[in-house]
Amino acid sequence: MAEQTISSNLPNNKPKKKRFNWRKLKINWQLYLLLAPGLIYFLLFKYYPMYGLQIAFKDFRAVDGILGSEWIGFDHFIRFFNSYYFWDLIKNTLGINLYALALFPISIVVALALNELRDGKFKKTAQTITYAPHFISVVVFVGMIIAFLNPVTGIINNFIQWIGFEPISFMTEPGWFKSIFVWSNEWQNLGWGAIIYLAALAGVDPQLHEAAKVDGASRLQRIWHINLPSILPTIIILLILNMGNMMSIGFEKILLMQNELNLESSQVIQTYVYEAGLLHGQYSYSTAVGLFNSIINFGILIFFNRLARRTGTSLW
Repeated sequence: MAEQTISSNLPNNKPKKKRFNWRKLKINWQLYLLLAPGLIYFLLFKYYPMYGLQIAFKDFRAVDGILGSEWIGFDHFIRFFNSYYFWDLIKNTLGINLYALALFPISIVVALALNELRDGKFKKTAQTITYAPHFISVVVFVGMIIAFLNPVTGIINNFIQWIGFEPISFMTEPGWFKSIFVWSNEWQNLGWGAIIYLAALAGVDPQLHEAAKVDGASRLQRIWHINLPSILPTIIILLILNMGNMMSIGFEKILLMQNELNLESSQVIQTYVYEAGLLHGQYSYSTAVGLFNSIINFGILIFFNRLARRTGTSLW
């Protein structure tokens, strides 16, 4: 009897199953209805297509369909790892992204500079000038780059000739491709990238700056000790997201800038997948290459998110 009494008084360690609260759904149905379009979008266009990833492990034939095609395991992955282009693709993809990552602080500097402007008219003009390139379509923007860098009629080469040097064929020399791509991309997205930091700076308490002024802090000291720490969580989140796209590059722009002469530096994983999959019809092989790329991106995202967690800011 004593044992039964003791056992009956012990707490039940079994976790209780959480049931869906239909009452909350009934009360907040407007919020769930608002959520529905976004949820449906991700389910249809992001998750449902993942069903087709299995062709990366199959010898896919359209006549047999996805389920009817023969399983071949990791053959496509092994073929890609052993291909002649593998290390060149990795080098070009990482090289361009690391180059772009080195310019990451520029948008932060621009946001801090714009935040310090006190002349309202000049501030609006500066913001408009920096934001405007973002709204130019990729095709038009690349056309502008090609026109500016034309060895005969381009404004850049005309200036080079004016100062006494020979014109440079920028778009056909592999050594120039990464710099042109990264710096033009920075020019196009500079102002737009600064908007998020400006929004974060708008939340800084003005009393902190007033107190710092009373203590004799200079403008640079206030930027360093007040503004930067205030936007540090935003910087960390955007840096994590950028690291999660380390193996991804703007496909449209790089394809438009690519030609046979600069292919040595411009061929990246995304353009290789396009070429192998759509142009050569190697659907299983290109899916395997794309899946490999996504897995690497996911791994980098997880790693840097855990690393950032030590600072107290992370995605999850």
